[in-house]
Formats: sequence, structure tokens, C-alpha cells
Amino acid sequence: MGRLDRLREFVDRLHPAGLLYSTYEHRLLADIRPDQLPRHVAVMADGNRRWARANAPGEPLEVGYRAGAERLVDFAEWCDEAHIQVVTLWVLSTDNIRRDAEEVGPLLRVITDLADLLAAHRDWRVQCVGALDLLPDDVAARLDAAADSTADQTGMMVNIAVSYGGRHELRDAVRSLLADHAEKGTSIEELARTLEIEHIADHLYTAGQPDPDLVIRTSGEQRMGGFLLWQSVHSEYYFCEALWPDFRKVDFLRALRVFAQRERRFGK
Repeated sequence: MGRLDRLREFVDRLHPAGLLYSTYEHRLLADIRPDQLPRHVAVMADGNRRWARANAPGEPLEVGYRAGAERLVDFAEWCDEAHIQVVTLWVLSTDNIRRDAEEVGPLLRVITDLADLLAAHRDWRVQCVGALDLLPDDVAARLDAAADSTADQTGMMVNIAVSYGGRHELRDAVRSLLADHAEKGTSIEELARTLEIEHIADHLYTAGQPDPDLVIRTSGEQRMGGFLLWQSVHSEYYFCEALWPDFRKVDFLRALRVFAQRERRFGK
């Protein structure tokens, strides 16, 4: 949470309306049993550019990216408070990385700063998931360094989905699987005969993690956009009209409440 947001929150909570708001937040979370909470929450944080154009006309779009990054740190804190085990933050797609360099450059600066902030937390473990080979070398190196600095942490897992695309992930998983079996001397015929679903899952960017139980998307968009294509087959979706920098803790808690109220059937 940015310093300005913290000041606003402090002032708001001194006001009677702020006290009611805080009470409502606690009540929302108290109404959810621990066994009803998702283990893994993923977020498609849309609306940063639209937020910048509406709230800072004439200013560079980086203003919106910075506001969105601050909210992502808040979001991770909220997940930690709710005892979520894994959170995945989609910050840049493989489609968006092809945008004009004048736009992508500032966004990459914001993302690397965000990775450093998340890695500086007392016990979070940070992992960057995506096709990092598509990024400039210095950006990829900085992201790797941030993640490596948290390798011994045992708290909440924070995935930063950067240069991420669902199709790219499946391509990379298949490449990794084929390379692994080629090293073992497995023939194509034998691999085709013995290949199982979990063998592919073992080569995803998120291998070893629980699949996302809840995927949140903001700014009124209601499509998957290629996010966690494989992992989200049984995910519950929650769509919110707010632009990402305007997404509030109460919005997050409402998403958890809606998730808790749904009957999950896992395709049965």
C-alpha cells in the first residue's frame, strides 16, 4: 500500500463511516470458515491504463502502472492475512509485450520494482512465471535475482506472471517434457503410449503448486485471455467492475465470500 493510500485509510478510519467500513470488512471475513477459503487465488489486474487516463489525464501511463503495482502489493497482503497459500499476479502478457517500446519500457520498470518490493517481504517466496526469454536480458536478470533472494522463505508463494501466455506455457511444458525424455532415451513411440495428464502438469511454470481455486478479473472484462489455461479448468471466476487501482479490500473479501458460497463440483 502506498503512503498516500495509508494516509487516506488512516483518516477514513477516524471517521464514523470508516469505522463502519472496517467493521464490515471484519464481518465479511468472519463469515467465511477457514475450510471455505481458496488455497490459491489468481488475479487478472486489468484497468491500469484506463485508470491513468481517467485520473491523471495528460500524465504518462506509468502513473497507472505504478498505482496498479501498489494495489498488487496490497492484494498480496490481503491474501496473506486471509491465510491464502499461493497468489498469482498477472502483470504482463506475451501479447502486451509486443506493444510499442515507449509503453512497454516504463511498464517493465514498474514490474521489476514490484518484484523487488514483493521479495523484500519478511517471509514470502517469489517466483516469476512466464517466458522470461522474451524479456530484455537486464529485466529477466533482475526478476530472477528478486526471486532467488526469497528461495529460503517459507511463507506465502507469490507468482509474478510476467511475459505470460497460456499457450506459451503449454508450448514450454511440452518442450521441457520432450527434452527430459530425450535425455532419458525414451522413444517417441514409448512416450506417446505412456504419456499422462500429470506428466504435462509436472512441466508447467507452476509445477508442484495447487491449481487456482479462485480467479479474479477487474475492469468489467469477462474472458480468460489465456490466463492459466491448464490450471484453471476447475477454477471459480469472480468479475469486478472496478478498474484495478480502485479495487478495494472489501472487493477482495466479497470475492472470497462469493467463492465460499459456491458449490464446487470439479466437473462431476
